[in-house]
Amino acid sequence: MGCTSAKGTGKSKQENGDIAANKYVQENQKPQNVEDIKDFHFSSGDMVGEKMGKINKDYTLMNPPLGKGAFGEVRRAVHKQTQILRAVKIISKQQTPKEEQIRLKNEVEILKSLDHPNIIKVFEFYQDTRFLYIVTELCQGGELFDKIIDEKQFTENKAAETMKQILGAVNYCHSKNICHRDLKPENILYESNKPGALIKLVDFGTSIAYNPQEKMKQQFGTPYYIAPEVLERKYDNKCDIWSCGVILYILLCGYPPFNGSSDQMITDKVKLGKFGFDTDEWNYVSKEAKEFICKMLEKDPKKRISAYDALNDPWIQKYSEKTNYDMPTLVNSLNNMRNFRAEKKLQEATLMFFVNHLATKEEKNELLKIFQALDTNRDGRLSREELINGYRKILNQGQEEIAEEEVNRIMNAVDTNHSGSIDYTEWVMATINREQLLSKQRLDVAFKMFDKDGSGTLSIDEIRDLFGNQIGISEKVWREMLTEADDNGDGQISFKEFKDMMLKLVDNQQQSLMQELKQIENQNQE
Repeated sequence: MGCTSAKGTGKSKQENGDIAANKYVQENQKPQNVEDIKDFHFSSGDMVGEKMGKINKDYTLMNPPLGKGAFGEVRRAVHKQTQILRAVKIISKQQTPKEEQIRLKNEVEILKSLDHPNIIKVFEFYQDTRFLYIVTELCQGGELFDKIIDEKQFTENKAAETMKQILGAVNYCHSKNICHRDLKPENILYESNKPGALIKLVDFGTSIAYNPQEKMKQQFGTPYYIAPEVLERKYDNKCDIWSCGVILYILLCGYPPFNGSSDQMITDKVKLGKFGFDTDEWNYVSKEAKEFICKMLEKDPKKRISAYDALNDPWIQKYSEKTNYDMPTLVNSLNNMRNFRAEKKLQEATLMFFVNHLATKEEKNELLKIFQALDTNRDGRLSREELINGYRKILNQGQEEIAEEEVNRIMNAVDTNHSGSIDYTEWVMATINREQLLSKQRLDVAFKMFDKDGSGTLSIDEIRDLFGNQIGISEKVWREMLTEADDNGDGQISFKEFKDMMLKLVDNQQQSLMQELKQIENQNQE
């Protein structure tokens, strides 16, 4: 078996009729019927709405394309008001079958439901008479596939760091009953070219939110990476783990475990499920790595390791680095979270918008490290127990009850979508330095982005647009939300009223900090 490039071969098989497979999702994601503002719960994905009309009014599309596919292309784009770079997937309606267009919209819906640092984030979805556009964050570090080509094979430490991020994202998806179904190095991007750059899973076009009580039957995937049970059209989420096993195998030796000169030859070998470590490259690979690959490339899905167990495998534990963070940052982050109080829904939603659209990667980096350190089961969310354990690290001995009381209050204040855990965006929103985030320049930019008609004030329709024009929210709720900031009662929100509302969050954070410093000073005097 020699080194073989997987790129350009075995395009994902896509069959008509997969839309019905998402019936389970549609039935479980019905729009909420909200008559009272206190019952209005939302996540960052709820703020991604479909926009009709030309994307050019908001973005400048750049040449040349980053990549091209059967039905469209991906381009860099500059948001005109913020000057932030994004990626835009552009799909031609004329060249794309209706089934593919529906599948593209399904991809947007799935990405909206995902909030994980290793999964590409979707910001906007546009549609005009000729094209569909998906706006996502821009990853400028290239594909994992290209890194494999450049480096031939990874060290075990680098491979373990890579797999820990991939498996973390897969574990998160599986915890939400979402299966990717086309994991491969071409669908894994680096956020930047910097050392230690985050990895992002992309291309959820064949992904599905599945019913765990039923087997999936549609055949999707790329021959090198497809699981044998997918070829039999009866499979579950463990098909993603098989793909991860193939990826790790390639990372460590430079070629795939199931090879051939045609798609048919490759899939025939996949069906047999036989592979080995008998070439020279494997002489320098640890026993633990080989055992781990065997657990992921176990032909029987029932015996195959889960994403959760894979993250806790001895090889991952031994060869990947522990998440490093400093205690002052942990203390500061948890104190910011403890002092987080968004008194108004509009205030809360606007802060979430700032975190998603205007905060820089640098502002989030240290917060991500703390989040990952607290997320001990690596499911991409912080549970009540994980937060309690985090607070115990900064409290004196015997203060366990205080930790539980604090976390109960935090869950009520920070868990905006009432999921029972703290999502990544909710964590950043509650822990970020709000004085830095809510600068005058950013307040100006955000207000102009919300003020679609350029009138200098925000109307009810413009507030609806901020929330993605969600269905099922009563007019009474939208009016109450406007009233939260409409201090003079004229039925509009001026820039001054908007700014005053948001800067109260800064004042609250500063007052809480002063109270804490005073308490510490009193304790020291005692």
